[in-house]
Amino acid sequence: MNGHVILSAEDIRRAVRRVAHEIIERNRDLGTIVLVGLRTRGVPLAERLAAAIAEFEGQQVPVGSLDIGLYRDDLAHIGVGRARIKPTDVPTDIEGKTIVLVDDVLFTGRSIRAALDALADFGRPAAIQLAALVDRGHRELPIRADYVGKNIPTSMHEDVRVRLQETDGADEVRIQKPADRPAGEVEQ
Repeated sequence: MNGHVILSAEDIRRAVRRVAHEIIERNRDLGTIVLVGLRTRGVPLAERLAAAIAEFEGQQVPVGSLDIGLYRDDLAHIGVGRARIKPTDVPTDIEGKTIVLVDDVLFTGRSIRAALDALADFGRPAAIQLAALVDRGHRELPIRADYVGKNIPTSMHEDVRVRLQETDGADEVRIQKPADRPAGEVEQ
């Protein structure tokens, strides 16, 4: 893979554990928390956060997955003609709960806006918080993460690529310039 590594597997592990601690500190009643990962890489990150919370507090928090393909308003802009829909699984009633949306990269904010729309179909949570492994800036919408593994200033012409063991066979985050991108690969 081209580009250069900005987070190693160990960096990702430390970031996930730190974010888990921050979620615990902010939400003393873990019984009201539901972690919901955005497909694709937000799901394993949510599972890792849940495992760290269970390790630290001895309490399991529910983990769900959310596919936002039908709610996106930017598919044509990012070079995708049609959304590829994957399963959504919200394992519990979210009414009155605190939802922590988990995503790998926070960029324009459009994915999170779509996730908020998708969550509305499942009920009305008491609060929604956002955890992102990487915040690269360049927001188009007024969305801010509550928990960030790493802030990485980038140019608009760079890509941030998260790879996770569960989906890609390795843990790392890379920055790539468009010239580094393999032929035929589209920006996410």
